[in-house]
Amino acid sequence: MAESLNERERTILRSIIFSFIQTATPIGSRYISKRNGLDLSPATVRNVMSDLEFLGYIDHPHTSAGRIPTDKGYRFYVDSLMDLEALSARDQSTIQSQIHSSADPDEILRETSRILGSISHQLGIVSTPRVSAGVFEKLELVSISSSRIMVILSIRSGMVKTIMMEAHSEIPKSKLEEVSRVLNERLTGLTLKQIRKTFRDRVRDMQNEETGLIRLFVESVDKVFDETRNKEKVHIGGTQSLLTQPEFSSAENFRGIIELLENHDMIVHILEKKEIGEGNISISIGSENEEEKLRELSVVTSQYAVGDVSGTVGIIGAKRMDYSRMIPLVDYMAKMISLLFRP
Repeated sequence: MAESLNERERTILRSIIFSFIQTATPIGSRYISKRNGLDLSPATVRNVMSDLEFLGYIDHPHTSAGRIPTDKGYRFYVDSLMDLEALSARDQSTIQSQIHSSADPDEILRETSRILGSISHQLGIVSTPRVSAGVFEKLELVSISSSRIMVILSIRSGMVKTIMMEAHSEIPKSKLEEVSRVLNERLTGLTLKQIRKTFRDRVRDMQNEETGLIRLFVESVDKVFDETRNKEKVHIGGTQSLLTQPEFSSAENFRGIIELLENHDMIVHILEKKEIGEGNISISIGSENEEEKLRELSVVTSQYAVGDVSGTVGIIGAKRMDYSRMIPLVDYMAKMISLLFRP
């Protein structure tokens, strides 16, 4: 695609997209000719715009004489025309001053989403680490009452998960310690995903254990060794900033954003599909998104690491977002979170 446009077409397309990002209004040939120092007449620009429209890079809304970028145009811009900006010293200072390594991990992620939303004026999205790939380290069983047991599950990345289980009768401390020891011997070094799939086979010889604790684990394996944490699976910030964007002044687009915000499972699903490895950036624009509710939006994400597990940080917002600023922002935030969670 990079060779399908000549230099004049590339220059005018870059100018149209840059101007539309700034103004949110259809861009006319006279505007391009006067405002961007191209030394081209409006007639020449108009002819090139007609060619770009024929090729599918721009379109004109209704009867407007101006043009707006298509998804294809944005994609070409992001891949071939855009110059990335360095994240400003001011934004870096804001991020560093408001996110602290001493804070609770969920608070760090919540604050990250808020800051992303504030700086980008889009939705800042941060998912909690997906621990299914995390390696089991150990578990402890603690008696809370005559029939309630707390399972403390430690993952090699340093994450800890607690689950309450109801036993059928009181279980002596010695039995809790014995079951803990056996499970630790048989499960250490496996991922939680592996444990969920093979747990029954690994304890088949113990299912008649007198306290019934092993049977309880078999019945609760999806609950104990699942890939979610006790708290929120995704943090979202910047809702008010996004809704001030001109794109969301229409009732339909406004309703679409509200429905998206109310469906956290959908957002988690979207982010999980964009697992691309730490340090890389994923960008999907409009129709490139599989979810219908994202067809008028763009998603920019990256991964952050917590030991041997990872989460996703990113921005969901208008296709007109300033990609040259958003991409470095998301990249910086991902690296910042990884650094804060480093042992």
